[in-house]
Amino acid sequence: MADSFTPEKPSWNMAQIGSKNTGPELVVRKLVHSLGFRFRLHCKELPGTPDLVFPGKRKVILVHGCFWHGHNCNEGARRPKTNTDYWLNKIAKNQLRDAKTLQALLKDGWQVLTIWECQKCKTDLAEVVRKFLS
Repeated sequence: MADSFTPEKPSWNMAQIGSKNTGPELVVRKLVHSLGFRFRLHCKELPGTPDLVFPGKRKVILVHGCFWHGHNCNEGARRPKTNTDYWLNKIAKNQLRDAKTLQALLKDGWQVLTIWECQKCKTDLAEVVRKFLS
């Protein structure tokens, strides 16, 4: 079944998706705060502007959306039905940028934890975060 949107509507929808303060990021922030850890948000001085930064520990947490960053879960494996070449190219560029960001952070002596959108509801996420930050 074809979309019933005007050609401008999908473009508008995509423009509304932000890179900061996303649903998964807010879940992780609330979890980290509840564990008693304090952090800085979106530190522009670091490669890739990490979502959560723990300067004293030299640790960062990146929160990635599964679709946008090409995760190998059900959501990340989903393929767009329209403008496929554009979106697959965009996701591939995101993955390349993520790899460069990770490499730069590690080279600068930062420890990195990547949390995927599909992990936000896992019961062991709190333990994974606690172990990483301790």
